[in-house]
Amino acid sequence: MSQEGTLLSSGHLTETRQPDVYSAACPTRQLLDRVADKWTVLVLTLLQDEPMRFNALRRRIDGVSQKMLSQTLRRLERDGLVTRTVTPTVPVSVSYALTPLGGTLVEALQAMIVWAEDNMGEVAEAQLAHDARRLD
Repeated sequence: MSQEGTLLSSGHLTETRQPDVYSAACPTRQLLDRVADKWTVLVLTLLQDEPMRFNALRRRIDGVSQKMLSQTLRRLERDGLVTRTVTPTVPVSVSYALTPLGGTLVEALQAMIVWAEDNMGEVAEAQLAHDARRLD
């Protein structure tokens, strides 16, 4: 029998530790930091329907700089969430597509997006009420 925080192994109780997601060194926290980034969410949701070229993504995502979009796409590719395909044309054409792993993340993000859409009015009202109290 094992208790929380222990593991029965060959007749001995051995303490097991879950990763501390509040620690900066925790791999789970590091991944959450990357996928919770606003640019990541926007890129992934745009790519859920079809592959897109860099400039098409940049035109669709208001406010993203070329540098930030480039960094975001590199991180997503490194994490296995996006693929980068280079077509040898003149000029070279580069497109980005969601991987199956990226697709599972977008599915998880959809619940958060629906929540935001369903509750943005209530959040806006709370913000106005809060700001009004601060002025008093």
